[in-house]
Amino acid sequence: MSNWYVITGGPSSGKTTTVDLLARRGYRTAIEQSRHYIDLQRLGGRSVADIRSRQVEFQRNVLDLQLAQEAALDPDEIVFLDRGLPDSLAYYRFLGLEPDARLLEALAHLRYRKAFILSLLPLHPDYARTEDASAQRRIHDLLLEVYSELPIPLVEVPAVGPEERADYILSRL
Repeated sequence: MSNWYVITGGPSSGKTTTVDLLARRGYRTAIEQSRHYIDLQRLGGRSVADIRSRQVEFQRNVLDLQLAQEAALDPDEIVFLDRGLPDSLAYYRFLGLEPDARLLEALAHLRYRKAFILSLLPLHPDYARTEDASAQRRIHDLLLEVYSELPIPLVEVPAVGPEERADYILSRL
């Protein structure tokens, strides 16, 4: 068991905003690797459409980044992660892909203390977020399904303001 807490939820649910608020309050945080991967690829000249069109490659590379990030974290330090490994399984299911064997192995040895799933907010598409409202809801439901299948306590966070969400999470560690 670690002192790591996952902040998850469907696209545009306020995950990064919440994690950023927790960082400003002095907590250690870890970035969302899927957006990081997209940003790295864009710096290399690839378009988001090209990156997203190769979903198996995309999911595997995000998994590599997530595994490396978590391997570098101190399990004794309180850390808030912007998405966790189970999120990858939800996306594999959403995309109808066979999960990577490394993901399944990692899921068998999860060390998260708790996961907080943020209630959905209105969808705000941006350069990296390509889902529509229907996909947003489906991904959120798959995240609930995946986390519920794992031995990780799951706390649903209501759709309140960002500061209230951070307070809600901190009061339930």
